[in-house]
Amino acid sequence: MKRRFLGGGLLLISLTLACSRSAAIQTNSSTVTPTESQKTRTAAPQNQELLNQIEQIAAAAKGRVGVAAVVLETGQSVSLSPHDHFPMQSVYKLPIGMAVMTQVDAGKIKLEQTVSVTKSDFVRRGQHSPVRDQHPNGAELSVSDLLRFAISESDGTASDVLMKLAGGPEAVEEYLDQLKITGMVVANTEKEIGQDWQTQYRNWSSPEAAIGLLRALQERRGLSETSRTLLLKLMIESTPGPKRLKGLLPAGTVVAHKTGTSGTQNGMTAATNDIGLITLPNGQHLAIAVFVSDSSADEATREAVIAKVARAVWEKCSE
Repeated sequence: MKRRFLGGGLLLISLTLACSRSAAIQTNSSTVTPTESQKTRTAAPQNQELLNQIEQIAAAAKGRVGVAAVVLETGQSVSLSPHDHFPMQSVYKLPIGMAVMTQVDAGKIKLEQTVSVTKSDFVRRGQHSPVRDQHPNGAELSVSDLLRFAISESDGTASDVLMKLAGGPEAVEEYLDQLKITGMVVANTEKEIGQDWQTQYRNWSSPEAAIGLLRALQERRGLSETSRTLLLKLMIESTPGPKRLKGLLPAGTVVAHKTGTSGTQNGMTAATNDIGLITLPNGQHLAIAVFVSDSSADEATREAVIAKVARAVWEKCSE
């Protein structure tokens, strides 16, 4: 099924447990006031306080920030611009990995089977690829190894090879359709994204859709328990982004996450992202997605925005 979406539009703030306050919101240096149909009731005081805190944190990014967070067991939630479109960058390796694992479960792909990775598969220099760097002449790698490279090390070459093995972007889109996730688009390879700046914006997600994907993973929808366990293990072992969702959480907090990062052009960074499942002190699970897009702030500031949002939500959910 081919899905089409219109990008851009109003920057909408919403609080899901109750509703958001009406406000004029800055977007691309112009002020947009929500219409009457988009105005909603005042949020409960304790949740409004958290939303205000997230807005204040987000301002430091000097760009667009989208947040969605929900405690899966209780439905407690908060969101900022939950329906806006944000370039995923390597966040999109998670739906690719999940699509591959559904085919493993179906017996179409085996984790131990080897796949040829050739020089023609390599993403360009400047794009992250340990596979390319460790095997400059190509290699025979197992599907299991490719998943580890793609999810735990965010390897662009490994991701492209897995996407091809799964049947291309169309197969990943079909998988998302089966999960009824409509606010996420996987349209291009990492190699294609690396060749043209604008292409990354064609591979986008809304914060709300990212939460839907995390919920599907946690609730094992369309995945066997073995596949779910493997993907969560690879996400927990992920090495990129230690200063993002994990950055300000207590030591030992279990965070299964997937980052995404773009380059910087003309002082603007298109994507600094992190989505994941955080295990709370009471054993419940916080699904959270933070996207920072079109930001003129430096990397430390962008990552700090993600870390501070995660900490604020974690503290509220741990009360």
